[in-house]
Amino acid sequence: GLRNYWGYSPIGWFAPEARYWSGRPRTTPALEFRQLTDAVHARGMEVVVDMVFNHSAETDELGPTLSLRGIDNALYYHLRESDPALYENWTGCGNCLKLSEPRVLQMVMDCLRHWVLELGVDGFRFDLAPVLARRPPGGEFDAHAPFLAAIAQDPVLSRCLLIAEPWDIGPGGYRLGEFPPGWLEWNDRFRDTQRAFWLHRATGLGDFAHRSAGSSGDFRHDGRAPTASVNFITAHDGFTLRDLLSYNERHNLANGEHNRDGHSHNLSRNCGVEGDTDNPAVLAERARLSRALLAALLLSQGTPMLLAGDELGHSQRGNNNAYCQDNDITWLDWVRADADLTAFVARVLALRREAAPLRSNHWWPAQPQPGQAALRWLTPEGQPMATADWEAPGRHAMAILFESPGMAQQWLVLVNAQQSAVRFTIPPGRWQLRLATDARAHGAGGAGLPLAHVQDMPPTSLWVASG
Repeated sequence: GLRNYWGYSPIGWFAPEARYWSGRPRTTPALEFRQLTDAVHARGMEVVVDMVFNHSAETDELGPTLSLRGIDNALYYHLRESDPALYENWTGCGNCLKLSEPRVLQMVMDCLRHWVLELGVDGFRFDLAPVLARRPPGGEFDAHAPFLAAIAQDPVLSRCLLIAEPWDIGPGGYRLGEFPPGWLEWNDRFRDTQRAFWLHRATGLGDFAHRSAGSSGDFRHDGRAPTASVNFITAHDGFTLRDLLSYNERHNLANGEHNRDGHSHNLSRNCGVEGDTDNPAVLAERARLSRALLAALLLSQGTPMLLAGDELGHSQRGNNNAYCQDNDITWLDWVRADADLTAFVARVLALRREAAPLRSNHWWPAQPQPGQAALRWLTPEGQPMATADWEAPGRHAMAILFESPGMAQQWLVLVNAQQSAVRFTIPPGRWQLRLATDARAHGAGGAGLPLAHVQDMPPTSLWVASG
């Protein structure tokens, strides 16, 4: 009774999924998909398609022969040098397409141009992208591989939004920060840092600051911008946001694999009860942490990615690998959406659009010059962070000041991930509190409240002020 809900086992890359088609006369899946992209563009948005060119539905040597295997097995797939009857399996799905071969590369490039020119998409996210840049023999990753070079020279595709999932399970498979300039990459280190910082206080202020400022250690090279870092707290792989704060363990029995599938290292926190509860204290803590994580995501430097349904409070009942659940485990229930949480997300997104320094596409200078915009890290006492402050064990509170020259608006972010309130000394100026994750009224409103020079900030909360 299970089915491949995600569709990550492709064989016809040029064809839109027919399950999304209405079935109406005189229409086709392709025609309706183009109508979809046109409608999205008319609303000022873009469409990015998740493409799986790393493997096919023919899987391993025990899988079916559907097309490529029967046409030219050795041309289309990476085969093992030790035994060409077997397949390299750097994807975990049985086989790997060999994009170093001209004809395979031609198929992929023709397919991508088809999705852009005929179907109207604006860009692509590439699943297990290192596989696409592996060269035989040995399958070493090459940042100048034929696929990446072909994309860079293509007059159509080089202008598209290109996003890499920068890891696979092949040799040296973790390649975060190693894709060419112009590419964006999923940044799982941002995810793990934010989860560890807010939920467990298991990482320090330095790691939190580094990830919140765009992960320069991974992306500040070859002319790349902070926007190259695709920041996320949750994705389709793993827990939803609600489940991240409701379950300590995965609950994947419905997948039929005895709860062995899915990731076991989730850095989740159930706030005292495993799963659903009507305990008001537990629900309040989960709601407060949800708002803090969402604000930390949407107000960090880089490109934020929000999992569909997190703004609604969607739960998969603890399933962190729901690829085979085409049912109410994965379907979004718009009727039962958490209206308070949805309003909060809208408020934070509006604040992100207003506060340009919080979404800068330039790296902040380490030593700003007089009259230059600056990003300053401050202790709760209002002093510049010193080495001892960065390394202080057990301290998880700081202020982030975005200074602007002249009369331009300044922004202040206060962070307290500790379990108790922290007293902050606010920098000089007339500051208005614009967002407070611990109070729904502040999170959903917009007028702002005056901040006192000395301010006690509640635990596990994030505030934003303008001045």
